[in-house]
Amino acid sequence: MSDQTQTVKTAFVLGGGGVLGAHEVGMLQALYEAGIRPDVIVGTSVGAINGVFAAAYPHDVAKLADLWRSRVVSVFDISLAKRVGTFLKSGTHMQPNEGLAALLAELLPVERIEELEIPFQCVAASIEKATAHWFCDGPVIPAVLASSAVPGMLPAVQIGDEHFLDGGLVHSIPVGRAVSLGAEEIYVLHVGRIEQPLTAPKRPWQLGMVAFEIARRHRFFEEMASLPKEVKVHVLPAGADHPVSRGDLSPLRYRDTSRIDVHIQRAYTASRSYLEAAAA
Repeated sequence: MSDQTQTVKTAFVLGGGGVLGAHEVGMLQALYEAGIRPDVIVGTSVGAINGVFAAAYPHDVAKLADLWRSRVVSVFDISLAKRVGTFLKSGTHMQPNEGLAALLAELLPVERIEELEIPFQCVAASIEKATAHWFCDGPVIPAVLASSAVPGMLPAVQIGDEHFLDGGLVHSIPVGRAVSLGAEEIYVLHVGRIEQPLTAPKRPWQLGMVAFEIARRHRFFEEMASLPKEVKVHVLPAGADHPVSRGDLSPLRYRDTSRIDVHIQRAYTASRSYLEAAAA
């Protein structure tokens, strides 16, 4: 059971990015092989999913890797006909979240955030209050579902009197949260987008995707620019070396599971090299 009041020196910050979140699994593997352990894990969107498993099984990253290689397909890989049917019925989203909820219920060994092995927090966007809401205790599954409720893809999650959407709307890579918790050394795990330059949109429907990506990155870069001098941040490399195409920003990419092993291995190799150089 975690101690949510313990002193925080090292934090892992896991950002959002749908199925591209497999990159974060490779980063976690590299971190644990290097003997680096967190005092707190902070996550948003798919980073909340990865983060809660890392907090529940801190000594078994292989479990998370196996999960991505096998079970993620059943959660995200929904047929076009079913997506269209769900959207026509709901009017707001293309995929239900029951599959993810069932997966969390089956595999997480605890029911409450404060019962996790490592202290864990995740963020979601409150619709009614139009602000960020941090889940630091209470039932873990609704919190993770709220943090990963991608607009248009998954339904908003009601908790109490509020409805919540994806945490990436308010904190795509919540470095500032780790700083506010007192972390002195922060490891940023992300999906590779911040390493890649954006390309200008050429179609009307691409404008919204590019605008959202700018908003996602803007807060992260602002927080990085205003870090206290005593805080050291490591932005682990994902190994991505090509520009972000407009297709990469499409919500449909959230269900493309064809390159999961590539994402894991690429991020592991790049992050391992980075950590070896940092320790030299």
